[in-house]
Amino acid sequence: MSFATLQNNMQTLKAHRFTLLLILAILLGSLTGFLFGPLANKLKPLGDLFINLIFTAVVPLVFFSIASAVAEIREESFLAKIFGSMLLSFIFTSFIAACFMLFVVKLFPLAQHLILPDKAIVAASSSSLASQLVGMITVPDFLKLFTRDNMLALILFSILIGLATNKTGDKGLPVTRLLLSARDVSMQLINIIMLLAPLGFFAYFANLVGQIGPQLLTAYAQVTLVYYSASVVYFFVFLSLFAYLAGKIQTVKTFWEFIFLPASTAFATCSSAASIPANLVAAENMGVSKSIAELTIPLGGLIHKDGSVLGGVVKIAFLFGLFHLPFTGVVTLGAAILVGMLVGTVMGAIPSGGMIGEMLILSIYGFPPQSLIVIAVISMIIDPMATMISVTSNTACALLVSKWRGVDSP
Repeated sequence: MSFATLQNNMQTLKAHRFTLLLILAILLGSLTGFLFGPLANKLKPLGDLFINLIFTAVVPLVFFSIASAVAEIREESFLAKIFGSMLLSFIFTSFIAACFMLFVVKLFPLAQHLILPDKAIVAASSSSLASQLVGMITVPDFLKLFTRDNMLALILFSILIGLATNKTGDKGLPVTRLLLSARDVSMQLINIIMLLAPLGFFAYFANLVGQIGPQLLTAYAQVTLVYYSASVVYFFVFLSLFAYLAGKIQTVKTFWEFIFLPASTAFATCSSAASIPANLVAAENMGVSKSIAELTIPLGGLIHKDGSVLGGVVKIAFLFGLFHLPFTGVVTLGAAILVGMLVGTVMGAIPSGGMIGEMLILSIYGFPPQSLIVIAVISMIIDPMATMISVTSNTACALLVSKWRGVDSP
């Protein structure tokens, strides 16, 4: 093994060390629960402590992160003609991803054999679709915005505050600086709380496995198999389809000639941001103009993550199976598609977005807060493949934008 290869391996290990620490905590907690059974329930307060701190700190992080991001936007930084086509491509591929994974999880139901101890009853709403939508995106009282039960309403309100600050011009600059400063403070608070994550994960899984048994780990193995298998199909079949729509067979050949550099970078680093340079090179080698690539690839890395859309639908299906709720009906399945697409946007646009996406799922569907760590583990499991799908789907979107703007790819 060469020195350069060893150095790269060490850098990859360093980038994943916190994730590896959390996985170790989960395994040790599961072993503790297996060995001590119901006695492991004594550790539950430590897990609840971590969950409560996270829920408390995430709400201000969501508000300040989104509001500051929108407030900072300056119109001259966008190419209006390209932006519309780019947004359309993002919505198109995300919708396809959500529908595809919905088909997969209906074909292979998840977590059907599991029952959480002392499970909360999650009642399906009998109100109309319009009433449910109004209830998800608005609240009747300002103070209710800042609770974890109204995450979608908080996100919408944050966007409106950011827009209002942006439209105020120079007079709004002090507010923009305040929002940016508060965002940074909120991120530091999250970083401090996350120091407790290994202890929280250990305690939570010790209690969970102590009462459920090791079949929980079997459920995660099933999730891994379903997600990675479906992602491989999406990677080869649907990305080829998008490339074909962008320029027929020749574009498909060009796409597969250059896509493996950003794909391998994304899989190894689990970072869309770290993959941007390789993705820009790949897109330009495919014939995407520099102006389109330099807008679509970086912005896609922030707000367009098809891998997270696939993961969002898996998490929703997993929780429905866990609580033995009927995952059927136009409203339920349609909501799963929309929430999955929204999770794919939120997870890129906000620091610690994975956690925000998971909280959004709990908020919209009314699952108990203890479910957060259960689906947070899914994020860790799928992260390498999800990042690869997200990065390469942005390359496909760049090809589509080139086609739609009349700049044919080779």
